[in-house]
Amino acid sequence: MFNAIGRIFRTPDLRRKIGFTLGIVALFRLGSFIPAPFVDFGNVQACLASSQGATGLYELVNLFSGGALLQLSIFALGIMPYITASIIVQLLRVVIPHFETLYKEGQAGQARLTQYTRYLTIALAVLQSTTLITVARSGALFPSSAPECSQLITNDAWYAIGLMVLTMTAGTGLIMWMGELITERGIGNGMSLLIFTSIAAQFPVSLWAIGLARGWDIFAVVLLVGLLVVVAVVFVEQSQRRIPVQYAKRMVGRRTYGGNNTYIPIKVNMAGVVPVIFASSLLYLPALIAQFNQPAAGEETQAWVVWITNYLTKGDHPLYMLLYFLLIVGFTYFYVAITFNPDEVAENMKKYGGFIPGIRAGRPTAEYLDYVLTRITLPGSFYLGIIALLPLIALSLVGANANFPFGGASILIIVGVGLETVKQIDAQLQQRHYEGLLR
Repeated sequence: MFNAIGRIFRTPDLRRKIGFTLGIVALFRLGSFIPAPFVDFGNVQACLASSQGATGLYELVNLFSGGALLQLSIFALGIMPYITASIIVQLLRVVIPHFETLYKEGQAGQARLTQYTRYLTIALAVLQSTTLITVARSGALFPSSAPECSQLITNDAWYAIGLMVLTMTAGTGLIMWMGELITERGIGNGMSLLIFTSIAAQFPVSLWAIGLARGWDIFAVVLLVGLLVVVAVVFVEQSQRRIPVQYAKRMVGRRTYGGNNTYIPIKVNMAGVVPVIFASSLLYLPALIAQFNQPAAGEETQAWVVWITNYLTKGDHPLYMLLYFLLIVGFTYFYVAITFNPDEVAENMKKYGGFIPGIRAGRPTAEYLDYVLTRITLPGSFYLGIIALLPLIALSLVGANANFPFGGASILIIVGVGLETVKQIDAQLQQRHYEGLLR
């Protein structure tokens, strides 16, 4: 293992790529601590301390920004606008035929879709930064009732708000450019690595908070449970059903093509982390609407606002957990149905002379693939639901102020990006030394 790591740094090209990636990551983390214009940094830090890590409605966005959201920094929005734009463009392929045509055109069409994603990212960044500043001005960004939390912005003039929106939007554009630079000149997928960095930066803080709040015996138990969760996630993420495919021999001129055996890998978790993001975002909507419908002084709170506050904003409530789990299961089936089309796969196999042994080409192949996909998605959706519920279960068991890091979207992204990056480094080593990082 140590010899393999030594070979990484003895290979000039690979060493240069890793150094470039680490440099961009360091700049990204530095920008997360630079406050935006007209932000009272002292009051922000005081509110963070009084809130004791309880981020409320904005927990998911704060997670993907590496804590920059609640610090109102120039990178406050993080990579979230790009993630949202990418998901929207992917979903629009089902609704808009032009997008599906571009997707099938190859590299030129993919470049056009990427351009659309960039434009949509900037538009979403403007919208999200405006919403964030509005919430910060209203004093509702932090759950704490400290007086400092209503005085986060030092200047309420229109030009000051406009400059803040422009700065945060430019920060999102800069993050997007950094991610593309890593993909082009560094190692791994740039956007995924920046998300990985944002989430990993919260792990030491969360673990230290658990140790201080609940004692070091609970800290040791959390570490042990976290290690078991990571092992389980790695095992499931690597699990796949391999459907054998044979290609018949065919003559083109004097050459023979086909005649080889391969397989279609269908992963247990084909949807990745997207269903968890969908479910979290959908459950945040009622709470967000209720927050903007709070009564004025002397007025009585409406019944529906009280119901949402009691049942749909507390992660340790059984109804919230049940809805969260069911939404994840439903969104898993929905997203898998969008991303994997059995009819298209069966048609491509038939076009190139491929068939599944014992299954006729064409419609029977599509029905068989759909049958396998439906059955394998069920345990995959339950797995996603259980992993996503781990922080909520820990919240009710360990304590309200403890932020359990080994669960939900965070652990899925950490493990997924880590595995993919290690595989890329392994492939680069095998190209140069015939011996990779993995055995």
